[in-house]
Amino acid sequence: MSVAIPVIETDRLILRAPRLEDLDPLCGFYAEQRSHFNGGPLARGDVWRLLLRTAGHWQIRGYGIWHITLRETGEMIGHAGILNHIEWPEPELGYGIFAGFEGKGLAHEAAEAARAAAAQYFGLTRLVSLIDPANDRSKALALRLGAHFEREEEIMGHLAHVYRHPEITGGVA
Repeated sequence: MSVAIPVIETDRLILRAPRLEDLDPLCGFYAEQRSHFNGGPLARGDVWRLLLRTAGHWQIRGYGIWHITLRETGEMIGHAGILNHIEWPEPELGYGIFAGFEGKGLAHEAAEAARAAAAQYFGLTRLVSLIDPANDRSKALALRLGAHFEREEEIMGHLAHVYRHPEITGGVA
């Protein structure tokens, strides 16, 4: 079984399939306390299993999370894409940028590209983002992307704020 994962390019970024060499940058991200809502801080073996789950999501669902790299250097700086775990109420636009790359508009650029690609390639035109209520940066990005707060929901034992993104029709939000 294999799936073709589209490569998405923006002015400054490339969103691409997960790779083995992403393990160390992911270990850095998941060692940070701010990744706690995503299950962190995580040990190296747990990050390895998360990387495998990310790749497997593409295989089973046909869509998933892209790893974000800088166009100029190829350095991995985060992730953005669509998650739809069996516990999720519906497909989610998820995103995360590594420390040191925040505040530069990179998360917005990546999330916007991932949302457009989800509509174009997979027909996913009406997405939510499930956000930790204490994650002000993520909530601000959702709002900047045009999403609005819809409700609170408990997901896998955690309270999440559900932000609804504008529906994409005709390839444009």
